[in-house]
Parts: sequence; C-alpha cells; structure tokens
Amino acid sequence: MTSMDAKPKVVNKPKKDVVYQVFTRLFGNKNTTNKPWGTIEENGVGKFNDFTDKALQEIKKLGVTYIWYTGVPHHDVIRDYTKYGISNDDPDIVKGRAGSPYAVKDYYNVNPDLAVNPAKRLEEFQALITRTHTNGLKVIIDIVPNHIARNYHSLTNPKGVTDFGAEDDTSLEYARDNNFYYIPGKSFEVPTSNTYRPLNGERNPLSDGKFTENPAKWTGNGSRQAKPDINDWYETVKVNYGIKPDGSKDFPELPAGYDTKDYKTHYEFWKGKDVPSSWKKFRDIALYWTAKGIDGFRYDMAEMVPYEFWSYMNSAIKMKNPDAFLLAEVYNPKEYRNYINLGKMDYLYDKVETYDHLKAIIHGSAMPDPLSDIQEDMKDIEHHMLHFLDNHDEQRLASLEFAGTPEKGKPMMVVSATISTSPTMIYFGQEVGEDGKEDAGFGKPSRTSIFDYIGVPHHQRWMNGGKFDGGALSKSEKDLRDFYKRLLNFTIKSNALMGKYQEIHTLNRNETKMYDAGIYSYVRWSDKEKLIVVVNFSWVTTSHFELKVPEDVIKTWNLKDGLYNVKDQLYGSTTQLKVTDGKGTIQLSLKPSESFIFKL
Repeated sequence: MTSMDAKPKVVNKPKKDVVYQVFTRLFGNKNTTNKPWGTIEENGVGKFNDFTDKALQEIKKLGVTYIWYTGVPHHDVIRDYTKYGISNDDPDIVKGRAGSPYAVKDYYNVNPDLAVNPAKRLEEFQALITRTHTNGLKVIIDIVPNHIARNYHSLTNPKGVTDFGAEDDTSLEYARDNNFYYIPGKSFEVPTSNTYRPLNGERNPLSDGKFTENPAKWTGNGSRQAKPDINDWYETVKVNYGIKPDGSKDFPELPAGYDTKDYKTHYEFWKGKDVPSSWKKFRDIALYWTAKGIDGFRYDMAEMVPYEFWSYMNSAIKMKNPDAFLLAEVYNPKEYRNYINLGKMDYLYDKVETYDHLKAIIHGSAMPDPLSDIQEDMKDIEHHMLHFLDNHDEQRLASLEFAGTPEKGKPMMVVSATISTSPTMIYFGQEVGEDGKEDAGFGKPSRTSIFDYIGVPHHQRWMNGGKFDGGALSKSEKDLRDFYKRLLNFTIKSNALMGKYQEIHTLNRNETKMYDAGIYSYVRWSDKEKLIVVVNFSWVTTSHFELKVPEDVIKTWNLKDGLYNVKDQLYGSTTQLKVTDGKGTIQLSLKPSESFIFKL
C-alpha cells in the first residue's frame, strides 16, 4: 500500500493553488468565422481589455488563484505595425500568421496584437496586471530562455541593456559570453518543404524564401545546420548559456550539498561570480517583469538550459518576491530533482508520469493501478509536480484524439486535482468542453491553435458576447462548468489535500468483489479533515461494491467501531462508513465516469 513519505517535504502553502492558463490572443475574440489562415479582419483577435472585471471575477469564482497569460511578450507576427516603429516580420521565419508565442522578438514589450492602441500596448498590459490583482488573482507570464526569435530586436530596452548578440564575436562557433552559437562561413538558408508554404502561399513582400543571417546561427532546438529542417524550430535561435559545443560546462558549478540549501544561500553563492552574458540578460528580463507586478513565470523547455542558470535566476527572483510562482517545462524524470532542488524551481509539469498514464487509462490501454506506483516514486517531490490535463501543447481533453467527450475527463480531473498537494492547472475552455476541432491554418485540429487568428467556439458560448455569464452554453456545457467549479473550489479550501495520501486501491483490487477494472481509490487527510476518494474511469460500466478502508487508516484516523456519516464534496450525497473490528467499509454504486470525494 502506497503512502506519502513518513517525513514528507514541508509544504509551506496552506491550501492548493489553481492555475488558469489562457491564450491571451484568443480569450476575448468574439468572431466565429474561423477561416483557415484568416487575418485579424477575417477571424478577429482578443485584447487585454477583454479581461474585464466581470470576466476576471467569473474566472476567480471557478476556483482559480493564478492566471497564466500565455503569449504576452512581443513575438513575431505577420502584420504591419511599422507606424509604431516595429519592423515587419518575415513569413519565411514565422510559423502561422499570428506567430508563435515562443519566438519572442522583444522581451521588454508586449504583443501589439493584444492592445487596442499598439502605441500604448505596455500600458494596457500594466493595466491588466493591476485589474487582475484587484480581482484577487495573481499573474504568470512566459519566459523562454532556451531560444528567441531569429530576428530579435527590442525597441524598448532599459538603459544599459543591449540586444542579444549585439556584442558577440560572430567569427567563432562558441565563446562563453556570446549570446548565440554560430556557423562561421555559412549563411542561413530558409528550410524548404514540398508540403508547406508560408502563409499557405499567399503573396507577401518578404515571403521570398530568403532571410539574411550571416553567419548562420544554431537553431532553437539545437540544430547546427545552416539550413535547418522544416520540422526544426527554425523560427528561433538557440541561446548560449556557457555550454560548449562538446557539452561541457564553462561556468562555476554549485558545491556539493546545495540541493538542500534554500534560495537565499543560492543567491549568496552567485554573488560576485563571473557568469555568462546570457545569464545576466535573462535575469534582468525576469526582474524587469517582477518589478512590474508579475507574480510568477512559466519557463518553456527549461531542461534545455543548465540548472545552474536556474539557480542563479530563480534565487534572484525570490530575493525580490519570495512568493514568486516558478513553473518549468521539464520532461525528463531523471532530471526532476536537479531542477527542483538545484535549479530552485517551485513546480514542474507532471506530464510523462501522471498525465501520460491518465491518458493511457482513458484510451483503454492501461489500468489505473500504476497511479499508485507513480505517487510512490515521486513522494519526495510530489508537491512540486503540477498536474494538468489540457494546455496549449497537448491535445484538448475533450478532443476525439484524447478523451473523446468532456464527461470522460471528469474522473481524470478529480484524480489530477486531489491525488497530491501540488497545484492544478486547467486551460481556458477545458471547463466547457473545448475540443479543438478547428483547422486554423498552421495549427491543426485537436489542439487550439497558438499560431493563428481563430475563435474558440465552446469558450465563446461561455463568453456570450462579452457578458461572461455562460448564457449561450448548452445544458451539458453548463453542467460541465458546474462540475469544474465545484471541484476546483473544493480543492483550494481543503486542508486534507495539503496533508497525507495513502492509496487503498491495491487492497480493494485484490480483495473486493465487483471492484471493476476502471475503479481507483485513495484517502487524503489532515488533522482537520479526512477524505475518501473513489473514481470510475469506465464510461460504460456502473460498479456496485463494498469499498474497504484498511485497518491502518482507521487506526490512524482514530475511529472506533460504529457508523460514520460521509458526504460527497462534489454533489452532496451522503452515505455511511461502517467500522467493524477496526476495519471500514462503504457500500457504493458508481456510474460511468462518476467520482466521489467523501468527507468524514
């Protein structure tokens, strides 16, 4: 039977956090045309101002504590903003028409598409930060240290700040204080493909199959070819953090034992150390946004950057804001502890363990049982492994390619939100069953496009022309949002979900009759609250059985023989826990995709 470590890692947060990821460009768009490769005029675009007080209040009422505004830093976009002093971007090195949010062109300003008045775009975003805080929510934005747009150029560098690469020695493939890696003697060549044409072949003055870059730089995903492959991240260039081309480190390394040291000790270590130029540039970017009131960052592809850099930057952020929320994209389980303990990350995506296994369960290719092993293997870091079922990179939970229906996602969501002490993240539209069916152009169905101007249909029905009241939702969509609202609001108030965990699944799998293949169960508790969680992943089978609550749990909870009322925290139904000879049982009937969170 699996339980949290006898000496669990100290959790400082008293309650759960819930992150609401929103693709800022798409959130407020009311246009429903959805023409593939459509322009702003054809398909519309959302603005910072669409996040009204009413919208923010409704997001908060959903049970949200943080909003991650995705796609805010000024990235490449195919639209003429030259009257604002912004250079046009070349379709040959831009993915989609609206551009990838992960090809940042200017870290000291924001995407002009998102402003009513592009000349005042930074002021409009600052007003949104203030409005978000006023409505009781905290703000996260992206930082993408591994790579930047191939044509990076900031119009608003603070005094003393120069652009990336401005002082590089371009005659060398590598120098520690170069911001980029170079391919001396070769010019960049635009990748070619028989199946892809920029802007779907539409004529554009800059779309000529050429982009001037001499010498060529390494591409964002590490390609060292002057002509990257069409599947490479050719719109970006890789940033040099003092990792030599042979993979060796060209910077001070943390002393032994620093995996147990706090951020203040890490900060002291880096004081006065000679570090690569790129480290300083990204630290300054993070501190610039922290000073503007940003409460945290989501770091793209963090494992492609050495954890020593993260120690340097994250400790500097924490010295300014000890409560900063630092979330990283890391997909290699062998590196999790390095990025948490040495890199001073607060949270990593629990993607390749919990998320991938939940997806396999709902596809019918795996049993729920290994969820217990996953929790056991990560018990020392479980608080740091943020749970999600939907985000901009992954297939929509409700898509045919994932769960198939949003209702099938309900038991997955209950497990994702209640099995550990970590924060939970949802992606805008998930709560109303968004399925990502649109062919947006560069972005293809099953994922809501991050490259195109597009409307988000289920979300638009909730938005209801800017009323943000769900007035245009179907009954099933309203019921789904109500489920998310009940679940998330419970999680952010629960003491038990920040306490102990023990699976009771193995006992029931081995000994309980009619405990069907899709059932999974565990208990959570604190001194103030005791929970029994049971879910049915099956979407066809109603299960009737007598759930066993083992003797050690009954003893730990100090329950005497007798009957105890338990109430479901989702929909309020009640039943009884019967304790006989120190062992507990509950008579249960679980419908397809149904879950119970019983509170003693």
